[in-house]
Amino acid sequence: MISIDRLDSEIIGRMTSHARPGIAELAGALGVARNTVQSRLRRLEEAGVLAGLHPIVDLEAVGVAVQAFVALELDQRRLARVVEQLTEIAQVLEINTQAGRDDLLVRVGAVTHRDLQAAVTRMVEIEGVRSTVTTMIVSTPLPLRTQPLLEHLTAESGFGRSTPAPE
Repeated sequence: MISIDRLDSEIIGRMTSHARPGIAELAGALGVARNTVQSRLRRLEEAGVLAGLHPIVDLEAVGVAVQAFVALELDQRRLARVVEQLTEIAQVLEINTQAGRDDLLVRVGAVTHRDLQAAVTRMVEIEGVRSTVTTMIVSTPLPLRTQPLLEHLTAESGFGRSTPAPE
């Protein structure tokens, strides 16, 4: 774990809202030197804070009209094997382990309800899956975001060693 400050948070925020800004563009917008931005980005990447640049895909725009969360209750001794087999299902977008009655929460994308049912049926057939509960996603009024939390965490920190925060 590394400590981040307001400058790191600002760099991440600008990259989140515009996935491919140039170093010069970031430096100019933040009022800092290019080398500062470059070294900050390198440090954030090396520490695993920035795990790569990924496009945000609008699944509906490519025909994936149905999304759901599928909670799976497992024989926990088979967790690793279940996860391995879930990753082989193309409709599986994300897998989270969780505490509580259910062990995994799986986000699924499908073209049709029939396609979703086929994916859930494949999940149920995996040895170690005891039961599933499917919750349909109707809309996503707030997609995953990190910037407000980063701003909250760095609100009291400086803006780099020698550069004052822009006003």
